[in-house]
Amino acid sequence: MALHGKVALVTGSTSGIGLGIARVLASHGAAIALNGFGDAGEIETLRRKLGDEFGVRVTYDGADLSRVSEVEALVRNTQNEHGGLDILVNNAGIQFTADIADFPAERWDAVIAINLSSVFHAMRVAIPGMKAKGWGRIINIASAHGLTASAQKSAYVAAKHAVVGLTKVAALELANAGVTANAICPGWVLTPLVERQLHDRARSKNTGFDVEKRDLVAEKQPMHEFTTPEQVGALAAFLCSDDARTITGAPLSIDGGWLAH
Repeated sequence: MALHGKVALVTGSTSGIGLGIARVLASHGAAIALNGFGDAGEIETLRRKLGDEFGVRVTYDGADLSRVSEVEALVRNTQNEHGGLDILVNNAGIQFTADIADFPAERWDAVIAINLSSVFHAMRVAIPGMKAKGWGRIINIASAHGLTASAQKSAYVAAKHAVVGLTKVAALELANAGVTANAICPGWVLTPLVERQLHDRARSKNTGFDVEKRDLVAEKQPMHEFTTPEQVGALAAFLCSDDARTITGAPLSIDGGWLAH
C-alpha cells in the first residue's frame, strides 16, 4: 500500500474526517496538499507537524470551495507545487437543517456549491492529468445520506446523493484509463465538532458524555459505535492501493450497519 511518490489533495482537511484521511495517506508516504479554514497559526503548526511526523511534503491552500475559480486554482496550484496530482479526495462539506418549506435559498445554494459543485469542478480539472499519467484515484466523501435520507436535510441529502451519482459517471468514463472513482459513505464519525455537540447535549440534558454518545449513534446505527476519521482514512488508503484497482464506481458504506435497515 506504499504511496511514496504520490501526491494527494484532500479538501476540508484541517480537521475532522479530512485530517484523518490526510494523516493516513501521509503515513503511507503520499505528499499532502491540505485545504480548509481555521486559524492561520494553528494550520501552519498542523502542516509542519504532519510533514515532520511522516517525512512527507505537506502544503496548504486556503481556497474557498464555494467559488469555482478558487476550486480550479486549488487543483492547479497543487499540480504546480507538487509536480502533479495522483489522488483527489473531495471531503469538504457543510450542513444546514430545516424543513424544505423553511429552507433559506441562500443556504441551499451554499450547501450545493461546497458539497457538490466543488466536487465536480475539482474532478474536472484533475482528471486530464490523471489520464495523461495513466494512474489516478478519485475518492469522494459522500455520506450515509448519499444512500438514504433524513428529514430537514434536503440540501445535504440532495448533494450527497448527487455525489454518488457523479462518482459513478466518472467511473464509467475512466474505466480503462487507469483511474478509479469511488464514494465513501460514512455514518456517524467522531470528529471534534461532533464531540463538542455531545458535550453540549450532555450539559443541556444533565446527562453524561457517554450517555449522549450512545444515544446519538443509536438513532441511526444498529452498531452503537462511532467510526473514527482514521478508519475512514484507512478505507481511502485501501482504495489507493493496487489491490483495489478494479474497485470503481462503488458507494462504500462505513456506517455501523445504518444502511442494513
